[in-house]
Amino acid sequence: MGDILNWGILGASNFARTQMAPAIQAAENARFAALATSDPEKARGFRSFCPDLKVHADYDALLADPELDAIYIPLPNSLHVEWAQKAARAGKHVLVEKPIAMTAEDIDGLIALRDETGLLIAEAYMIVHHPQWIRARELVQSGAIGQVDHVDTAFSYDNRADLKNVRNNPDLGGGGIRDIGVYTYSSVRFVTGAEPTDLEARIKTEHGVDTWAQVVGQMEGPSEGPVGRFTYSAITSMRLCPRQEVVFQGETGQIRLTAPFNPGVFGQAELELRRHDGTRTIESWPRANHYVLQVENFGRTVRDGADYPCPLEFSRGTQAMIDRVFDVAIEIS
Repeated sequence: MGDILNWGILGASNFARTQMAPAIQAAENARFAALATSDPEKARGFRSFCPDLKVHADYDALLADPELDAIYIPLPNSLHVEWAQKAARAGKHVLVEKPIAMTAEDIDGLIALRDETGLLIAEAYMIVHHPQWIRARELVQSGAIGQVDHVDTAFSYDNRADLKNVRNNPDLGGGGIRDIGVYTYSSVRFVTGAEPTDLEARIKTEHGVDTWAQVVGQMEGPSEGPVGRFTYSAITSMRLCPRQEVVFQGETGQIRLTAPFNPGVFGQAELELRRHDGTRTIESWPRANHYVLQVENFGRTVRDGADYPCPLEFSRGTQAMIDRVFDVAIEIS
């Protein structure tokens, strides 16, 4: 492997075509080199911006390609662990779409495989690579809003008209919690370093998947510093008007992220800091692309041994929180 990391993508998903493949092409020291799909029409969409793309007709052929260093896996949730293991066994570094697994225990095998092979296996949890989240963590951890009292999170969209979408398919690991609860739960863990202690959840379901969920409870951080015990609430839905927002409430101030999870699509990435004295500052990042930054950080870890911002241990903590939400959830009509 040289300075350039050659990437292959396992499956021609729409998200891979519109976001991750272009991000690989745009990232420094990365090259989108190969795609696995048996559908020539889907391959054509990728070749529109990567004309020299190599296309393999099946997944195993892609994994056997000796020219590839890393594999990105955007398959349905229920297939993530299986193909991450196969890719690593084929000697490839692996970036897997979130959620990387269906249960926290499933990630234990990936951690063991990572340690056995020395390869990087990671969840494509892109927001931790974005400067707005790095800045939010810096402010909270430095006490810029005093002791954290409460955090509100919300993420919703409406896909009721698209019942063929994998998110509406229980057999493929669909549902709003697995799709976007990853963000409303784990982003708070990332910023505060806290873990849930008490959780309650109410959910609504359709066709075997959760379409709306409300989670409330308490989280607890380190015994010293500005993050101790605080209350927490999260709303996720696949049946509401699009909304994204995260608010960290502290004793002396408030941090609000207005496009926390999908900046550039939902809106511009902005962080608003309000203090009790009435002062307000806004920071924005109109050009930051967290998918590109994710690919570049992945490459730095592979080439230089840099710490990866989202190791599997962090992803396991997120999945454990998701598992817990399902365990305590009460279904409502």
